[in-house]
Amino acid sequence: MTGFADGPLVAWVGDDFTGSAATMEVLEFAGLPAVLFLMPPTRDQLARFPGVRGIGIATTARSHTPDWMDRELPPILAALAATGAPVVHYKVCSTLDSAPHVGSIGRAIDLGRATIGAGWVPCLIAAPVMRRYQAFGHLFAGTPEGVFRLDRHPVMATHPVTPMGEADVARHLSQQTACRFGAITIEDLDTDPAAALARQLAQGAQVVTIDAMTQAHMARGGALIWPDSAADQRFADQRFVVGSQGVEYALTAHWRDAGLIPAQDRDASAGAVDRILAVSGSVSPITAAQITHAEAHGFAIIALDVGAVMRGDATAEAQAVQAAMDALARGLDPLICSARGPDDPAISAMHAARDAAGLSDEDANARIGAALGRCLKRLLKDTGIRRAVISGGDTSGHAARQLDIFAVTALAPTIPGAALLAAHSDDPALAGLQLALKGGQMGSPDYFGWIKRGGGTATKGQDT
Repeated sequence: MTGFADGPLVAWVGDDFTGSAATMEVLEFAGLPAVLFLMPPTRDQLARFPGVRGIGIATTARSHTPDWMDRELPPILAALAATGAPVVHYKVCSTLDSAPHVGSIGRAIDLGRATIGAGWVPCLIAAPVMRRYQAFGHLFAGTPEGVFRLDRHPVMATHPVTPMGEADVARHLSQQTACRFGAITIEDLDTDPAAALARQLAQGAQVVTIDAMTQAHMARGGALIWPDSAADQRFADQRFVVGSQGVEYALTAHWRDAGLIPAQDRDASAGAVDRILAVSGSVSPITAAQITHAEAHGFAIIALDVGAVMRGDATAEAQAVQAAMDALARGLDPLICSARGPDDPAISAMHAARDAAGLSDEDANARIGAALGRCLKRLLKDTGIRRAVISGGDTSGHAARQLDIFAVTALAPTIPGAALLAAHSDDPALAGLQLALKGGQMGSPDYFGWIKRGGGTATKGQDT
């Protein structure tokens, strides 16, 4: 590849595991090798991936308090800065999941500016390829029913942890940081983006949100984000950026326009398998529809007793694992879930048990995710099955950390943000595991079957 100096181009830390993996897939499928570590890597682990252009570290920051972020994020940000990547990215959800008390993006901005440098911070949440749009500072997100302003979105407006009452990105984040905000609008992008940015900075903006409605807007936003020194191959400056995987979509669009990377993404399948395992901690209606579709196409849906999990009763996991083994014996693919959507009675039972146990939402989510991860690990080791799915943005982090995996790389695409990955582990029983991490809002109705078929654009919609 020409036009780039050696070394990483982007280093990122994600506030959940699914989004962290989604960032990696944008780079990898655009022809830029990338790796995501599930915890800060050792020197030996990092050395196993020479020549990568993207390095990421996944966290569960989205489900934690600002105090947790104060403790955990600075050393991660410093380690990413030490890679020399021109762009250091704090990756957030494309539906802006955050609040002052949990998953605070504003606190992450403050920590990033203190660690990386106090220059202006680009903020790009939109990703049109994922039906996430920003116009005149307001965020919109797509659903199967259409595109909604974030504060009127049928899922995000009633989110159980971070309900969205504000679609204006700057106004939402201003509740979480004292930084001054500016905006690059679609009008600015269609006229003179650089002049618009200069005006915003002259007016004292420290964080600048960037609109995007089209791929052309993304390329122009990417040109604003990419440090000038990086274009000159000197890499003298680093830029701290906050945003969704839209940041990488914007950068790769800009690099394509500049002739620096191939014009076509990789789209091949990894091939079908006979059996697959899946666990889900998502309560999203989108995931609920995917579970229903899977049940009609060869999956056995197994309910994890989340009330028992809240009480610390380990028999819930043993019962789910046994039910999964029974399903496999019947020729079905097990899918262990904590709930089948927001109206499942299991949710109220979980809440009652959580309150009785005196647990916080953070602790309750961690217990469910870890329980699902232990179930999956037991099944993987006992059956030798080599492909699995973990569904749920918060769930994925807690579950994946039970698998003794230290890194993942992208293997085959599905819908943007939910690729099939290859796992890296020092445990021979788990090394080479093919794993998909899917956020609650992500994926097509046939997602679980699509992963069983190996991903890839040609195998979508082949369930029979």
